Amino acid sequence: MAENENGQEKTEQPSEKRLREAREKGDVPRSRELATAAVFGGAVLALLSGGGMMARGALAWMRTALTPDLALREAPAELFGHAGMLLLRLLMAVAPLIAVALLAGFAAPVLMGGLRFAGKSLVPDFKRLNPLAGLKRIYGPEGLAELVKSLLRVVLVGGAAALCMWPGIRLLRSMLNQPVEQAARSGLGFALTMLLATAAALLLLASIDAPYQKWNWRRKLKMTRQELREELKEVEGRPEVKGRIRQLQQQMSQRRMMEDVPTADVIVLNPTHYAVALKYDGGGMGAPKIVAKGVDEIALRIREVGERHRVALVSAPPLARVLYREGQIGQEIPVRLYAAVAQVLSYVYQLRSWRPGTGPQPLLTDVEVDEHDGAAPR
Repeated sequence: MAENENGQEKTEQPSEKRLREAREKGDVPRSRELATAAVFGGAVLALLSGGGMMARGALAWMRTALTPDLALREAPAELFGHAGMLLLRLLMAVAPLIAVALLAGFAAPVLMGGLRFAGKSLVPDFKRLNPLAGLKRIYGPEGLAELVKSLLRVVLVGGAAALCMWPGIRLLRSMLNQPVEQAARSGLGFALTMLLATAAALLLLASIDAPYQKWNWRRKLKMTRQELREELKEVEGRPEVKGRIRQLQQQMSQRRMMEDVPTADVIVLNPTHYAVALKYDGGGMGAPKIVAKGVDEIALRIREVGERHRVALVSAPPLARVLYREGQIGQEIPVRLYAAVAQVLSYVYQLRSWRPGTGPQPLLTDVEVDEHDGAAPR
């Protein structure tokens, strides 16, 4: 079973992150047998479908090339241009064959893992110069797999050639008594048969090698359980880092909350354990909003900030507990608390407008709130 540098067994399948990183480095499954079969088979099919056209083009080129041009004797400087033109015409004659071979060469890697250009694969890897690693590749499992493929290649291609040669011996002998044109056609037909058989053998070998290469690629990328855990921590974040981030977020949220306390109209208290700061603007709000809330130490800080900025403090323990439990900072109070909060705000507004000597000081009557009508206490 595969092991990593620490000797741990790689028993886990590669994660999507490891597969993606391998592709980015240019490490993708490749099958040389599939590429060979695709190029060779595509060329044979091109010969079968367009062989006549290419043969006529080649024949015309040969006639032109073998016909002497007397004008070149008087202008030797044009000889190089004439040779270049002949080469261009030859390429045009066999252009379909070249085009099919090129397309087949691109199709093979697409079938395996897609065409990818990775700049990281161009970086020199000096580990490949390690003689021990080279010996391990030669005499290890990969070397054994290459040996098996070589033997299969010899058996399949040799077997295909033998199957064609055995019945074709009589044809080859009869060609000696045939006219040249007929013998040429018979020879080309026999050659195409040999090429088709060879292409079929290579395709059979590729059908074995391609799945093996994909399996072997994933096997090399397997991970140990420790590597999987470390990657999971990197993706989701290490617990200590996530805890620190949550702590900083809470501190920032509390800081913003404390900055909003001076804008509140009233702070409803428990009076010591709970504190909820409310703000209401009749022109821009549909209902009072909670700008800050907290328990214990945070409640004490809210109260201290409110006292420094002369925010009204109202002791209404049941209402404070329900507001803290059911309300959210920055949102309007629950509908069922409208009446109770309106009673508190009315008292605050009356207290602001009251002056000594203008009458009795306003008093807040008991604020009735059903503490068990909403969500369960936290």
